[in-house]
Amino acid sequence: MAAAAMSPHHPTARDPPVPLIYKICPEALWREAEAAGIFAGAPVDLADGFIHFSTGSQVRETAAKHFAGQRDLLLIAFDDARVGEALRYEPSRGGALFPHLYGPLDPKAARWIAPLASDGDGLHHIPEDVA
Repeated sequence: MAAAAMSPHHPTARDPPVPLIYKICPEALWREAEAAGIFAGAPVDLADGFIHFSTGSQVRETAAKHFAGQRDLLLIAFDDARVGEALRYEPSRGGALFPHLYGPLDPKAARWIAPLASDGDGLHHIPEDVA
């Protein structure tokens, strides 16, 4: 993927506001998906029958709960309207609505991709502009 896609896109005054959803993914798995042109999901997605995403308000908790201590992760942002018609918002943790995709994902639909840095305690640093 081009280097420009590795850093978050910051909207300009002309960009319409769109809801972004986020996928945390091991970098090696995502690079395989880019090469293949399709992302069927991580092992947990395949086991659950859908690709897990988080909204901006959910991604910090998702990182802490499911990815603590893991390295070589990417945070990938998607415009929820570009993900596909198989996207559903469904209740999960505490009744919060989480985005779930019931089908494969085109890696080219990513709005931006950034490495998900972590500190020595295994906690991940979510960019401040992820709402």
